[in-house]
Amino acid sequence: MGCCGSSLRELVHAEKPARPRRPPPSPTPPQPSFSLSAQKAAPPPPPGARGGDQEAPALAEFSLADLRAATDGFAAGNIVSESGEKAPNLVYRGRLKRGAARRSIAVKKFSKMAWPDPKQFEEEARGVGKLRHRRLANLIGYCCDGDERLLVAEFMPNDTLAKHLFHWENQTIEWAMRLRVAYYIAEALGYCSNEERSLYHDLNAYRVLFDENGDARLSCFGLMKNSRDGKSYSTNLAYTPPEYLRNGRVTAESVIFSFGTVLLDLVSGKRIPPTHALDMIRNRNIQALMDSHLEGNYSTEEATTLVNFASQCLQYEPRDRPDIKKLVSILQPLQTKSEVPSYVMLGVPKPDEPSKAPPSPTPQHPLSPMGEACSRMDLTAIHQILVSMHYRDDEGSNELSFQEWTQQMRDMLDARKQGDFAFRDKDFKAAIDCYTQFVDVGTMVSPTVYARRSLCHLMTDQPDAALRDAMQAQCVYPDWPTAFYMQAVALSKLNMQSDATDMLNEASQLEEKRQKNARGP
Repeated sequence: MGCCGSSLRELVHAEKPARPRRPPPSPTPPQPSFSLSAQKAAPPPPPGARGGDQEAPALAEFSLADLRAATDGFAAGNIVSESGEKAPNLVYRGRLKRGAARRSIAVKKFSKMAWPDPKQFEEEARGVGKLRHRRLANLIGYCCDGDERLLVAEFMPNDTLAKHLFHWENQTIEWAMRLRVAYYIAEALGYCSNEERSLYHDLNAYRVLFDENGDARLSCFGLMKNSRDGKSYSTNLAYTPPEYLRNGRVTAESVIFSFGTVLLDLVSGKRIPPTHALDMIRNRNIQALMDSHLEGNYSTEEATTLVNFASQCLQYEPRDRPDIKKLVSILQPLQTKSEVPSYVMLGVPKPDEPSKAPPSPTPQHPLSPMGEACSRMDLTAIHQILVSMHYRDDEGSNELSFQEWTQQMRDMLDARKQGDFAFRDKDFKAAIDCYTQFVDVGTMVSPTVYARRSLCHLMTDQPDAALRDAMQAQCVYPDWPTAFYMQAVALSKLNMQSDATDMLNEASQLEEKRQKNARGP
């Protein structure tokens, strides 16, 4: 189920890349293609953009058909927006039917003509999509189809902070967990600020989500406005930053004010207008502000610190509020019970534990020597096979006119030749450099070069880059078994065993089909 079809048009670096999928069948046998201007992988984001041990897939452009299928036709039963069908921009729970490891997703569907300019929407989505952090519910895709505009994010299965604070059923959130939530959201805001995305629209308890581990994450949807020229705040005016009411602009200081309202929610367990809360704080009536459901199970010193910090964030003048960097430094010393998992304190089920030693993929069909080597994860054998294959599967794909035969072309082919020498001699880093020179020119495209560079990445412990190259090989030659085999090895290296097995089976099926066609009727 590989390749770069309409739902996965552009790949960027991620810790664990999205599962590829095959394109729809062509009425004529697919032939290798040379135009890769729309298929090149985007450069990886800077190291600072990863933000820790996240596993979000690469940003992808989805088709409307894929998202309609994922949400059962945007069924009302899948709406998870806080206001239900009354919300101007609906958020749906969905599950991808194919590709991307069939993961659960959250889909935000904007109202008609909210973003009339598709390029502006795409640029905004790509900007947010570069962010990757373990404290964010990361953006993994978007859709521009006609006048439809949709965002796709990681789905967080354990509800919102609002649900756990205001509408809890089994247990209220204990004090240590409330401090942890505040700290994690501060980390998310700090990361976004460092990545020059400091503006967050309408930060409130509904924007704070809980993942499968019970850890708090900040929704990426708040990093984009609800429309090109629309409002940034949809909550009650009592909770809106004063300066926004004056001039309609969101600033970094406005985000601090909204963070202060979230701190009030955590302290009180209910929605209290900031002006009323500040009066209570000035009158030193902190005990009356505290959530009675805590039943006094909190540190008075910690509560006083948190309440005073909320008061600083809620100051009327933006210049009197602390900056984003101070959020983390104030909240970090308040963290306790670090040994207790968040899901325990939140009172949600324990997440499934991944297997520590995943088995090698087991195919359903007889395998060729290449398939056997990939099944065993025998990179040395794969290397020998790729060397012996040379460029046999590229034949017929490199017919060039005399006008195209330029010095640039000769230099490009020389780079490929040098890469071949390095590949044969197992100098894999040098081979990567040479093959990259060949690929970057873009005049000629060789699936074999992508397959070879994929193996080089595997040999240098870069399975994510290896998967990208194997997928690019398939983009160039959609029914090439070798491209699928290389994807299987990369997926297995990334501990995506189920996907690796599927890819291995698909490769063997393609190989069997190719052999039948070669034998004829």
